[in-house]
Amino acid sequence: MSAVAMATASKTPPGADPKQMERTGAVREIGAQAVWSLSSCKPGFGVDQLRDDNLETYWQSDGSQPHLVNIQFRRKTTVKMLCIYADYKSDESYTPSRISVRVGNNFHNLQEIRVREINQQLPPGTKLSSLCFRI
Repeated sequence: MSAVAMATASKTPPGADPKQMERTGAVREIGAQAVWSLSSCKPGFGVDQLRDDNLETYWQSDGSQPHLVNIQFRRKTTVKMLCIYADYKSDESYTPSRISVRVGNNFHNLQEIRVREINQQLPPGTKLSSLCFRI
């Protein structure tokens, strides 16, 4: 699974490619402005692999659930969209079944604002590259 946080002022069409939208200036990737942390990871499958834009590398958790990705900005930041890439054919049991987006001023006051259930029964080769959350 790979993830990016983006800011945008325009509407996002369903199925849009976040990287193409960034190239055209429709969105701006702001993940580099944040500190990313993980609840757990196997050696060589951490934040760097989650954020490297290489679809051959990925984050792999190593611990009990829930598996968490924490994106913490140094100052209050408006995030309009969060995009996640997952490939069920490659990821199999590592493809998330539920994604919860939570916001707050610190880890202890997070409020859930979006939840997405992911269909694990997708046909082989289905890519969830356009799984974007409007925030």
